[in-house]
Amino acid sequence: MQQEVVLALLAKEPSHGYQLRARLRQALGPVGEAMNAGQVYVVLTRLEKAGLVTTERPERPNPAKTAKDPADRKTYVLTPQGQQRVAEWLTEVSWPKPDLAEFHLKLVAAAAAGLADPLGIVDTQRRELLRRLREAQRAAMAEPDGSDAALLLEGIVLRLQADLRWLEACERSWTTRRSTS
Repeated sequence: MQQEVVLALLAKEPSHGYQLRARLRQALGPVGEAMNAGQVYVVLTRLEKAGLVTTERPERPNPAKTAKDPADRKTYVLTPQGQQRVAEWLTEVSWPKPDLAEFHLKLVAAAAAGLADPLGIVDTQRRELLRRLREAQRAAMAEPDGSDAALLLEGIVLRLQADLRWLEACERSWTTRRSTS
């Protein structure tokens, strides 16, 4: 799991680790079921060491409470550096190795926290994929038939076309969500 996904979820509101894990599972559906429970905490520890999040523990009004009480759990809060990293991540285009779950989480987190318009993120990704598709198509046309490079370029073109179709599905979904809210 990418650290930026957790940062973006924290941009909406400070959260406990188990809350973040539940939000990830909800956003990913069945894909999130395979997520290791401890993975979120490993990421949170790394983010804290990097200065991108801080932790807060509530005041303990009753000293008899144990460390396992929910009121005593750490709350993770985004630092200004963490906020800056989220803003940078939202504008990044991840092709040629898109992670569909990560891109999906980018859209969900951006919308939930009001950080960016998911349709704007989809549009930015689409423009980049269209640019790369044109480049790959030009390169493929310049290759002689049957060359090894032509086969690779055909694979790149097909992959880009599939990614563009998925972005169209993302756009339809987020447009529908917007019109029903």
